[in-house]
Amino acid sequence: MSQEKAWMYLRAQDSLFAPKFSKVDDHLVYDGNDTKLKNILQKYKIFEFKKTFKKATNKNLKKTFFVIADKKTLLTDLLQKTNHLFESGELIAPEDKKIFEPNDYGLTSTIGANKGVQVNLDYFDFLKVPKAWYYTTGSRGIVVGIADASVDTTNAEFKGKTKVFRASSLSKGHGNGVAGITAAQGDNGYGVPGVCYDCSIYATDYGHFKDLNQLLELSRAGAKVINCSWVSTRFYQTAQDAIDEMYNNGTIIVAAAGNADWSKTKGEKLYYPASYNHVISVASISYKHETIEDHTLLSKTGNYYGENIRGYLGRTLGFKDKEALTGPYNYPVSLTTLNSEVDLVAPSSGQFRISKWMFEDEIEYIWEASSPTAPLVTGTIGLMYSLYPCLPTDEVESILKLSAWNIDSIGDNMKYKGNYGAGALQTGDAVEMIYQMVSDNETVTIDNQNFSRSDFKLTTYSKKTILKDQQFTDAAMLNLTSKNQIVLSENTVLKPNAEGSIHLKIDPTLEKGCDLQLRDPSILKK
Repeated sequence: MSQEKAWMYLRAQDSLFAPKFSKVDDHLVYDGNDTKLKNILQKYKIFEFKKTFKKATNKNLKKTFFVIADKKTLLTDLLQKTNHLFESGELIAPEDKKIFEPNDYGLTSTIGANKGVQVNLDYFDFLKVPKAWYYTTGSRGIVVGIADASVDTTNAEFKGKTKVFRASSLSKGHGNGVAGITAAQGDNGYGVPGVCYDCSIYATDYGHFKDLNQLLELSRAGAKVINCSWVSTRFYQTAQDAIDEMYNNGTIIVAAAGNADWSKTKGEKLYYPASYNHVISVASISYKHETIEDHTLLSKTGNYYGENIRGYLGRTLGFKDKEALTGPYNYPVSLTTLNSEVDLVAPSSGQFRISKWMFEDEIEYIWEASSPTAPLVTGTIGLMYSLYPCLPTDEVESILKLSAWNIDSIGDNMKYKGNYGAGALQTGDAVEMIYQMVSDNETVTIDNQNFSRSDFKLTTYSKKTILKDQQFTDAAMLNLTSKNQIVLSENTVLKPNAEGSIHLKIDPTLEKGCDLQLRDPSILKK
């Protein structure tokens, strides 16, 4: 049996360090002049040795290397015998090797070739999108709807996979931007990949607030999910009726929650279509810097503040103790719209502005908005359906929420509890959860969440479904049906009130509606 290759990260002492290699057969040979490094590397087979922004803090951004070798002892040898070149490193766990990257993945690329535009797509890393791509990159048979202004069908990102149902305005490239985040073609050596990059696109115009007839048209044509990154302030029963019809058709609507900040709305303002029933409403969260220390800045008025710190709801945060820089809290003015109808949060600030690049060939990153958050969820749903086409409509939102990252304990997020849904979207975990649900020999684990509302429905065919460190209380409703075993593990709390309910059922007669459609069918044997 052949030995599994070792993956690792290495941090160089100097950002200018750039070792040169030649390709010989299936591996790399070091061409440099450092004798110590050459003596070590010649004892190993090196398959990859390149700089990456992945797993790199600000100070290590240009000093981090991704390496694949035939033996994991390479890491120890390099750190012990070439410490003049490398200061630290770590092995990548086997579970974290379950990724796939297309050849246009950007600056955090590791196993991808990075032939597209040279931009930072680290928000995809935060969402674990490469883990989702390990299972599926989408399917031409799954259609995502874009109801967000015109989409350029001649652009390589959309050509040959996009059908326009209704012409729309350019709207400063809004349609291209939303479509790009959702499903720009990946692995084509151009631009950047969208989340569901092998999915097809139906494009239409936006608005029609009273009847949403343009969305109905896409639903009736077979769109599995439709993105709406626009808002209205008025509720229309006729629009709710249209959404109910689409839901019954098997179409999920995803919408941006809105851009008005907390200092204006106090969580009391609802926008539509995001706040209609059977619509997944998405707001914004920060994702980029692991700790506050990684990105603390000084304002023009002489106050320190954090910006885009992972897990905080606000783009910026202040400190209760300004001298000690302790007691971080979200600046209310930097929170996009939050309210009781929000279901998930996802990154916006720091996203690559695809439309700007398409029209002006300029690299720019988004400041903050809720519009770019919704297509991340839309693309995720496209991947979910691509992997398991017969996924029940009424289980989609449950999977997204059960796999979301609980952000309650970060900073003062709890102050806004009940207004940011289940927490942060985790694309990779949602898609992997479906794989586990439908695979006979896998285990589904539902953990680390605290739900006091929402209706959850889940059907699992796995050998085991475990609830661990998980709470369903008050008005939460859980309807879990499993073919085999349900395990209530430690710290599981099931205490609904009169408005909630818990139903756990074992049904050995359960039959899958279809098979998994994997990117690589051999995954089932691994």
